[in-house]
Order: sequence, then structure tokens, then C-alpha cells
Amino acid sequence: MAVGISLMDVSGNILLTATLIKALDLVGTFVFAISGAALGVRNRLDIFGVAVLAFVAGNAGGMMRDVLIGAVPPAAIEDWRYVGVSILAAVMIFWWFHGVRSLSGAILLFDAAGLAMFAVSGTQKALAYGINPLFAALLGMLTGIGGGMIRDVLVNDVPIVMRGDVYALAALAAAVIVVAGHAFRLDPTPTTAAAVMLCFLIRLGAIRRGWNLPRTNDLGESIKR
Repeated sequence: MAVGISLMDVSGNILLTATLIKALDLVGTFVFAISGAALGVRNRLDIFGVAVLAFVAGNAGGMMRDVLIGAVPPAAIEDWRYVGVSILAAVMIFWWFHGVRSLSGAILLFDAAGLAMFAVSGTQKALAYGINPLFAALLGMLTGIGGGMIRDVLVNDVPIVMRGDVYALAALAAAVIVVAGHAFRLDPTPTTAAAVMLCFLIRLGAIRRGWNLPRTNDLGESIKR
């Protein structure tokens, strides 16, 4: 009986983790796709360009993660829901924000939310595939920053992660929380919530208070002195 209960607990945790990963992946895809679509509208792209940018922003990070951990074909091209939520975000933003001049604030907020969700889901999926915790955390960070980097490059902009913003570190902080929760066998639901909230709050603080990592110019000026 004890063995049976133990097996049921293990299978229940696995099912809960799988459900969380899928839910976070889809919500993160939608949120990041919104940021991509909003950036496309701000750059005056047509509806096709907005949809492409939405799909790339919402799925590129997860696809890179899936290829690296051997989860092929990647979920983004195997499950129609990923394409569906990306197109939904693109159409919604194209019509809703059409004609709005400045979308910078909305892009940054949606980007922060997507970063948090993807960093957490990416780490969880890597752990579920038996990846070493250290590399699982790095893959979680890659999941969070990958789509945004490619999104920015496509509109000829320097990716946020390269501009000194506390961006990749926010994703890594969330990934570390997930890894710690996994190591101590904590309930994945509150651990997930804490990791998402931590990453989002760090990014919000960086956006509103101007938190930045040292930049090349800063180092150059200090050397001159």
C-alpha cells in the first residue's frame, strides 16, 4: 500500500509538472508573441510581418531549448496551439494598437511577463528531461531570452540582453529558484509562482528604476580616469 501511494504521488507530481510546463509555455508564447506583434506595429510592418515577428518572439527560445535537450520535433511546430496563440496575438495587436504611435511601455511589460514564464518553463522542461541542474538553469535563461533576441535583430535593433539591462540575470534568477525547488523536492506550484514573480519584479525594477549592468562606455571612462 505504501509503495502504491508513493507511486501515485510520483506520477501525480510528474503530471502536475507536465501540466505546468505546457500552461506556462502557451501563456508565455502568447505574451511574448504580443511583445513581438507590438514591436512589429511600432516598426510599421504589414500584417504578415507582424505575424512573423509574433511567432518568432513567442517560439524561437522554446524551439532552441527543445532542440538542445532532444525534445524533437520542437513543441512549437508539433502542437498547433503554439502557432494558434501566436497568430491570435498578432491579429489582436495589429488591429487593437493600429495607429498608436508609442508602444514602448506595452512592449516592455509584455516582454517582462514572457521572460518570466519562459525562463521557468524552460528550466522545468530541461529538468524533466534529466538535464544537469546547472545547465537546466542556463537553458531556462536561453528559453527566456532567445525569442526576444531574434525578434529585436529582425527589426534591426540591438537585443535588450546586449544593452546592459538586467534582463538575462532576471531570467537566470527565476531559473535558479526552479532548480532549488527541484533539488529540495518542493511543491512545483508555489515554486513556479515565486520564480515567475521574482523574474517579473526584477525586470519591472530594471525598467522603472533604470537598473543596468556595467557597459563598455562606463568601463572605458573609468579607465581614462
